Amino acid sequence: MTVTSTAQIAVAGRPVRRRDHFLTWKRFTTPLFVVLVLAVLLLWLSSLQLDSIEKRTLNPGYIVNRIREHLGLTIVASALVAVLAIPAGILVSRTRSRLVRGMVLAIANIGQAAPAVGVIILLAIVWQIGYATALVGLVAYSFLPVLRNTLVGLQQVDVNVRESARGMGMTPSQVLLQVELPLAVPVILAGLRTSLVFCVGVATIATFINAGGLGDMIVNGLKLQRYPVLITGAVLVACIALLIDWVANVAEDFLTPRGI
Repeated sequence: MTVTSTAQIAVAGRPVRRRDHFLTWKRFTTPLFVVLVLAVLLLWLSSLQLDSIEKRTLNPGYIVNRIREHLGLTIVASALVAVLAIPAGILVSRTRSRLVRGMVLAIANIGQAAPAVGVIILLAIVWQIGYATALVGLVAYSFLPVLRNTLVGLQQVDVNVRESARGMGMTPSQVLLQVELPLAVPVILAGLRTSLVFCVGVATIATFINAGGLGDMIVNGLKLQRYPVLITGAVLVACIALLIDWVANVAEDFLTPRGI
C-alpha cells in the first residue's frame, strides 16, 4: 500500500472538495456583492455636494494610495506570520513537554488577548512610530490562529498513517513533508485565512502611529465630522476583508490535496 492510499484511507468519510464546481455562480457571490456595494457607494457620493476637504480626500489618487498602504501592511504581515508561525507550530508539535507547548501558546496568545490598539501604541512608545512598528503589531496579533491551527492539523493526523509511512522506510522528515503536512493543509490554511482577515481589520489602527492605510480616512472623517469620508473608508475596509476572505477560500480549495 502506498503512502498516498494510506492517507486517503485515513481521511475516508470526509467530504471531498469539488474543484470542478469553481465556475458556479455561488462561487462569485462575494465579489458580486462587493461590486454592488461599491456601485451604491459611488452613486451615493456622486449625489452629494462635497466641500473642499471632502473633495481633497475623496479623489482616486488619495484613495488608491491608502488602499495600497493597507494591502501592503496586510499581505506582508500575513506572509511573515506564515513564515514564522507554521515552522513554530511544527517544532512545538514535535515536543513531548506539555509545559513547553503551554508556554508557547500562552506567549502567542498575549498578542491576540491584548487590545490591538494597546499593542500597537505600546510598541510605538517603546520603539518608534511608522510602518515597521505597525507590521510587528499585526504579526503579534495574527500569530496565534496560524500557530494553533498548525498544531491542531498535525495532531489530528492518524497515528496509523504515521506508522504505515515509517514502516515503508520513510525518514521522519519525509513523513512530515509527504504525509503529515499534506493532511494538515486544510486546517493550516483555515488559520491563515483567519489571520488575513484579522490583519485587514487591525491595519486600520496603523494610522495612529503614522503607518498609513485606510484608517487615515476613517479617523480623519471622524475628527473632521466629514461622514462621507468616514463611511467611504469603512466600506472600503469591509470590502477588502470580504474579497481577501473569498480569495483565501478559493486558494484553500485549490491547495487542499484531493480526497481531503
